[in-house]
Amino acid sequence: MRSKYNGYSFPLRDTVTREKVHFHNRYGIELCGDLYLPKDAFGNLAAVAVSGPFGAVKEQCSGLYAEELASRGFAALAFDPSFIGESGGQARNVASPDINTEDFSAAVDFLSTRDFVDPEKIGILGICGFGGMALNAAAMDTRIKATVASTMYDMTRVTANGYFDADNSADKRYETRKALNAQRTEDYKNGTCARAGGVVDPLPEDAPFFVKDYYDYYKTERGYTERSLNSNDGWNVTSSLSFLNMPILRYSNEIRSAVLVIHGDKAHSCYFSKDAFANMVKDNPYTDNKELLLIPGAVHTDLYDRKDIIPFDKIQQFFQTYLK
Repeated sequence: MRSKYNGYSFPLRDTVTREKVHFHNRYGIELCGDLYLPKDAFGNLAAVAVSGPFGAVKEQCSGLYAEELASRGFAALAFDPSFIGESGGQARNVASPDINTEDFSAAVDFLSTRDFVDPEKIGILGICGFGGMALNAAAMDTRIKATVASTMYDMTRVTANGYFDADNSADKRYETRKALNAQRTEDYKNGTCARAGGVVDPLPEDAPFFVKDYYDYYKTERGYTERSLNSNDGWNVTSSLSFLNMPILRYSNEIRSAVLVIHGDKAHSCYFSKDAFANMVKDNPYTDNKELLLIPGAVHTDLYDRKDIIPFDKIQQFFQTYLK
């Protein structure tokens, strides 16, 4: 199977330009992104850095979001996070709650130094697992003026506790740590990292709906791309080790800048956004610029690429309000 549009899962309209760019984070890892600009752009633009979902690449829905934002007048940078896609970093196919949060700030570094971008008008948008990273970045990086988290996962919570916190116990985490560290030893012996496998294929008849939902995006021409981990062999088995110990949303209730959290109300993952929003506004004196938007009837991957469902008018209005 090949991507539908020259390596991308979506078409590029003739009113938008796309240019491959490279920049580095503060760990020295070179990141690769696609910079989308409106063809008739002039002056200093508001800019948005986009990444996610977790295990996806810029040729998938982060690029779709960025291309749409550029068509609405923004400079938009869809980037591959460290260790995956066309971005650098060794070993490959791993994630890090620290480094992947830093990747958003590195994108802000890049955008803030472009002569066509107003450095006081920079926002970020994270999808799925990178929605959680985006909220973490917003809590850390005061240059980020507005943040959108779409169909968000808190990857540290789901890794440590399981779905719906069903495995939230010290014993369960200990068994997970034992298994992962045993695999770590094997990887070192073998000189390669075992892969966890992407979205299951072929799809079992008794697969739960959310697995079917992922399959419909990552394993069909709807969203398949060659570089996507979820479309192919997945993360390294040991990639999730650090997520067991490092909750990323500890200081989200200290975010002063604007935040819009969007989720489908029928998504299996909706509880991540509901809880993250509740924790973000609890005891936070800066709540007038925070909003939770639930999309009736939408499931998790509807907000990956369903332009009839993704509230782009609302996203545009949000960024125009707070990137000014």
